Amino acid sequence: MAVMDQFLQFPSTTTLLGIVGIFLALYVFFPRINHQGIEPPGPRPLPLFGNFLQVDLKMRYKTLHNLSKTYGPVFKVHFGTSKVVVLAGYKTIREALVSNSAFSVRNVPPIVKDLKLSHGIIFANGDSWREMRHFALTNLRDFGMGKKASEEQILEECQHLIDAIKAKDGKAFDPVKPLSHAVANIICSIVYGTRFDYDDTAFTSMVGRARKNTELIGSPSVQLYNLFPRLFGWVEARKELMKGAFTNRRCMKELIQGLQDTLNPQSHRGFVDSFLVRKRQLEASGAMNTDYNEDNLLLTVVNLFTAGTETSSSTIKYGLLLMTKYAEIQDKVQEELSRVVGCRQILAQDRKNLPYTDAVIHEIQRMANVVPSVVHQTSRDVTFQGYFIKKATPVLILLSSSLQDEDEWEKPGSFNPAHFLDEEGHFRKRDAFLPFSAGARVCVGESLARMELFLFFTCLLQYFRFVPPPGVTEDDLDTTMEGGFTLSPSAQELVAISRV
Repeated sequence: MAVMDQFLQFPSTTTLLGIVGIFLALYVFFPRINHQGIEPPGPRPLPLFGNFLQVDLKMRYKTLHNLSKTYGPVFKVHFGTSKVVVLAGYKTIREALVSNSAFSVRNVPPIVKDLKLSHGIIFANGDSWREMRHFALTNLRDFGMGKKASEEQILEECQHLIDAIKAKDGKAFDPVKPLSHAVANIICSIVYGTRFDYDDTAFTSMVGRARKNTELIGSPSVQLYNLFPRLFGWVEARKELMKGAFTNRRCMKELIQGLQDTLNPQSHRGFVDSFLVRKRQLEASGAMNTDYNEDNLLLTVVNLFTAGTETSSSTIKYGLLLMTKYAEIQDKVQEELSRVVGCRQILAQDRKNLPYTDAVIHEIQRMANVVPSVVHQTSRDVTFQGYFIKKATPVLILLSSSLQDEDEWEKPGSFNPAHFLDEEGHFRKRDAFLPFSAGARVCVGESLARMELFLFFTCLLQYFRFVPPPGVTEDDLDTTMEGGFTLSPSAQELVAISRV
């Protein structure tokens, strides 16, 4: 007994260290009392791993959507030792992005820092981001983004795409490459003032790397690196991503240099020319610390090319896959196209007279869910829907939860064009349709993407009927979207049968 009393009075060094370790673990990994307000609820994290082991890294958005059904539209999860607040559901997302400026800052994970993407218009923040975004929007509109000029470029590219598919001669093929080349050429026409042939190996290699880089940046191993950058810098996906990204950057730098060497300040060929002229004007005026520098130009071009190519081409491919799987819907689209447009060239203005086709395209976007989430962070301490969120907390905006919101959509899990049709068959807008996000960070290229999707989709359906390859039934086709940072349909072949 005396020995026990002595032990309790004079604990050993090992015992003291153990007690301190336990209290540290409790302090770091378990919920603390926050005197400023109530923190959002969420699943209890494990030491070091947090909730990492509970999340399917290939389908993270689905895991988080399911968690929102348990913990509500505002909840927290721990990725490693980092706490992330998740916002789910249309009303919550709209309130955060449109009505609350505290959520307008982008979070910059380790891989983005490694890729030196802190300039440009996607991951940048602050005054530089605001200036670049304003300049990009203004000049992209000047070069016809979403207007008649870009319509003409898209219609010209449609013919090149149709010719590329005709060359398949009715044999099964995966449409991902020709679609990616077509969409990338629209961006190139606006940015550089020129398009490239589909057999230009420098161009096709650049497009292929961009597609692969988007896949890698959302891969499970790169997500693991973002959680534990000191431990997982060696992963092969990160190395491949870094190599591909900087190779593409060198190619784009060469294209920009070529434009700079032949620049005519009186005649702007594209966005790059406008940027270079503005840069010269500021330098001539003696302006210092300007945002119009080589890094911002290069990374804005990188942002436009990578984001603009992958998202639209994946959506169009998914649309063709759905038309192949749901032949009766393809029939209705083609009947409407034949009745309203006939054999003439489809134009953007035809959209208003093609309500069913327009509804199908919107439903394709809703189901494709190409950008399932974006990660912002709070710019200040904020109380949101009764929960206190500290400044600089990462906030994951679950856009997929708006597109699949059971309170907003009649059949959220089914491909149902009626979601966008009223009782009389007229097209109707839906507030919860947020594939381009909302608020200050809404996609810069939304108007261009909308026009691309409409014109490419309708032109292809006007010229071709899409069917499964020999030996494959409609039921065999897999409409599961896969990926991480963005989603895309799995590699599958289709057959395009000429209708004209």
